[in-house]
Amino acid sequence: MDFLNYPFASKRNTVIANRGMVATSQPLAAQAGLDILKKGGNAVDAAIATAAALTVVEPTSNGIGGDAFALVWMKEELFGLNASGPSAKSISKEALAELGFDKIPMHGVIPVTVPGAPSAWVALSKRFGKLPLTEVLAPAISYAEEGYPISVTLGQNWQNGYKKYKTTLTSKEFDAWFDTFSINGRMPEIGEVWRSPGHADTLRKIAETNGEAFYKGEIADKIEDFMKQHNGFISKEDLASYEPEWVEPIKVHYKGYDVWEIPPNGQGIVAQMALNIYKQADPKWQDADTLHQQIEAMKIAYTDGKAFVTERNQMPVKVETLLSPAYGESRFLEITDTALEPKPFDIPKGGTVYLATADAEGNMVSFIQSNYMGFGSGIVIPETGVALQNRGYDFSLDEQHPNFLQPSKRTYHTIIPGFLTKDDKAVGPFGVMGGYMQPQGHFQVVTNTIDFHLNPQAALDMPRWQWMGEKRIDVEPHFPNYLIQALERKGHNIHVTVDGGSFGRGQIIWRDQKTGVLYGGTEPRTDGSIAAW
Repeated sequence: MDFLNYPFASKRNTVIANRGMVATSQPLAAQAGLDILKKGGNAVDAAIATAAALTVVEPTSNGIGGDAFALVWMKEELFGLNASGPSAKSISKEALAELGFDKIPMHGVIPVTVPGAPSAWVALSKRFGKLPLTEVLAPAISYAEEGYPISVTLGQNWQNGYKKYKTTLTSKEFDAWFDTFSINGRMPEIGEVWRSPGHADTLRKIAETNGEAFYKGEIADKIEDFMKQHNGFISKEDLASYEPEWVEPIKVHYKGYDVWEIPPNGQGIVAQMALNIYKQADPKWQDADTLHQQIEAMKIAYTDGKAFVTERNQMPVKVETLLSPAYGESRFLEITDTALEPKPFDIPKGGTVYLATADAEGNMVSFIQSNYMGFGSGIVIPETGVALQNRGYDFSLDEQHPNFLQPSKRTYHTIIPGFLTKDDKAVGPFGVMGGYMQPQGHFQVVTNTIDFHLNPQAALDMPRWQWMGEKRIDVEPHFPNYLIQALERKGHNIHVTVDGGSFGRGQIIWRDQKTGVLYGGTEPRTDGSIAAW
């Protein structure tokens, strides 16, 4: 039986409920969040439970050693949390040069920055949660301790990562990754039960100490010891001094709606800039001119985003300028009938999970968590289940670049939760995970929803495009051929992919303000699931 072979088209309907909803990329994690709602938790408790469970049931995309961002709608107000960690206090371009590095490697201890995900769970729980963290993390602990069968897309991504790591990550620092993510010395199969007792133990300690064990206690000690052994830079002092940052979300107005994102160092502003440029257009359904203008707006926004986005106080251009009507109008005038060729940039693949939650009281959460590039750095702290991210890979070693590597600095960050409001009332959370696809996915979901009035499931199902740099545009296999031909005639270099795996994995929950009814859509490109009550 081939679980990766689906020869016939299938259809999902929008999921509708009114007491609670959890939408994410893995069914077991969605169920964990729903269980917490049924125990009296709110949307924030459900988000934390789902996020913690995802570190266990989708380790190909996130982990305890990753970062997180959240947008929380609570009592008619929107709050933002940036839980991306900074570089080590001891790292610098000179320190890397002494170790023989003239660029930041993709894997290993060097690109690891301070993990923020556990701090996000703690901060959200303290400020908005109703249940203790020990109860909220219990489903994740159970999955790690007792095991679970590996789902289809998860299994495929796991096997792809394992094959790649087996040939490329051969030094001693990666041994614990293979110890943790193998079964009897081989890669796991779809449907096979995988357990991670060290992961369960770490989650239990985080829950019992409200994160202290991870940032100041025995897990911090283990992280520091491992880093010292392998010439890494993260220290216990880096971990102990870290706190996530509550931030004021930023917005752009698009045709009667406000589209909200976390401000830089995140790249959510790129989606907003593209919408700000594109809103001058007159969109038409399944039309080549409309698609061309969308692509050009995104190319312009991304080129500027990669040039300017870093820590907000170090950006050479103000956020307000990039989201101003004058910026959008002037940049739209640069769009012609043929494809532009902006300054190219490299686009690595992402490794991220996104989730959306809602409860009966009207509270809603848009939450994203990531190890970056699949399993992240390839570093696992032995016997803890802590797989560390590699966010430092995005730092520049060019001293003239805004995102130049410095000690205790947060890098340009790809993960972005989104939120939609209308007339200061919540419409709901949305997100599309997947590295540099994320702003492009946000842009396409928002335009599908607002311009073409698609329901949340249809907005996610619509075939996607992705700008890959220069004039190259990747499209999904089922992208209409007549549109491909028309875009080629406009100068775009169109590549039809083998599958849709690289086009992001999204979730949406919209709430009817009059009735309180929730409408959810989930991603057909992964093991997406909605648990509803």
